[in-house]
This record gives sequence, structure tokens and C-alpha cells, in this order.
Amino acid sequence: MKKLILLLGAVFCLSVACANGSADTSDTANSGAEKSGGGMNITITITNEVGKTHTLAATLSDNKSADAFAELLKKGAVTVKMHDYGSFEKVGSLGTTLPRTDTQITTEAGDIILYQGNQITIYYDTNSWNFTRLGKITGTTQAELKSILGAGDVTAVFAEKTSF
Repeated sequence: MKKLILLLGAVFCLSVACANGSADTSDTANSGAEKSGGGMNITITITNEVGKTHTLAATLSDNKSADAFAELLKKGAVTVKMHDYGSFEKVGSLGTTLPRTDTQITTEAGDIILYQGNQITIYYDTNSWNFTRLGKITGTTQAELKSILGAGDVTAVFAEKTSF
């Protein structure tokens, strides 16, 4: 009987220790996720050739490229002059190079894509290629994006969203 009580006590202590260890691990994992750019909300202010301005909301992806972009935005807004390419995207130079995590994807309207490590694109239609997804514009339809981005050049200001 004594051995059974000791065995049950040992199992109980071991299960409590394992449960506490799991809680500590998840707390560490959560604090690491808070430092990541993945899920960061940003704004993109688009100004077209005639001076009309629209502000769009977007959420960054969870990858090392988006993390590097988030770190860049924490230093201040990034302004990119963008031109139309192929009647499905606006593209412009970032002025710096970010790490690439290219994979074969088919873009959708609202995708924010890193191209060749040093160019950023905003898609208003589809395209398939090896790209790195930086994020996604939220709350805007394909027709609205096409209207906002228009046929001419635009200036896009990417910034960390500071209020909710």
C-alpha cells in the first residue's frame, strides 16, 4: 500500500512539473511572437497623379522578409514611387534590399509582394511567379483597388499603424 501511495504521489508531482514547464514554454513562445513583424498592422497612403489620396489598411505576413520590412517601418515611413506593370500591379523600388523567402504563389488583389528583394508591389489582379508575400491589404475589394491605384503612377507611403 505504501508503494502505491508513493507511486501516485510521484506521478502527481511529475504531472504538475510537466504542466508548469509547458506553461513556461508557451509564455516564451508568445513573447517571441510579439517581437515578430507577422500580424503587424500597417497603413499605405496612396496618392495618384492628380493628387487624390487614399489610405489603406494592411497586415504583414509571418516570415523573415515581413519581419525585416516591419523593422524598416519602425524606423519611419517608407515612400515608394510606383508605376504600373502588366495591368495587374504597381511596382517600385524600396531603396534597400530585404531578405527573400520566395515561393511559387499566385497573387490576389491586395497582396503586397517583395520582388527580387528590393522592389515592392501591390497587386490589384492575379499573377503567378516565385515571390515573397510581405502582407495583404484588408477591407478593400479588387475593383476598389484598381480604382485607387488607377492607370498612372502613384506614390505609396508605407507606415506602421500607431493607433487602432
